[in-house]
Amino acid sequence: MTINNRSSQMLKGILSGCILVLLGQETLYGYTLSLKLEKIGFHEIPKGTIYPLLLSLEKKGLIIGKMVPSPDGPSRKYYSLTDEGQTEKRQFMLDWQTLRTNVDTLLEDDKREDNDL
Repeated sequence: MTINNRSSQMLKGILSGCILVLLGQETLYGYTLSLKLEKIGFHEIPKGTIYPLLLSLEKKGLIIGKMVPSPDGPSRKYYSLTDEGQTEKRQFMLDWQTLRTNVDTLLEDDKREDNDL
C-alpha cells in the first residue's frame, strides 16, 4: 500500500486497529511490529508512523509497554494489550466488517451501473 497525504488520516485509524489485532496475537516490540505490518501488505509506511501510534495507544490505556533486556544490544520496549485494548480490538474488528460490507456493496452497485450503460 502506497501512502499519500489523502489517505494518511484514514490509514492511521486502520493501522491503530491492525496494531491492536497483532498485539492481541503476541507481545511485540516496535520494529518487529513494523515488519509484521509490511508482511501483510502495509509497505512504505514511514518508520516514524508506528511509534507515535504506539504512544497514543499506550496513553489511551489500550496497550502497555515493558522494557525487556535484549541479548543483541539495548533493552527493547515490548507491547501487549490491556483489557481495554482487547475490548477495543474486538470493536475495531466489528466496525471493520461493517465498513467493509458497506463499501463492497457500494462498489458492486457502481460496477453494475457501469455495466448497464
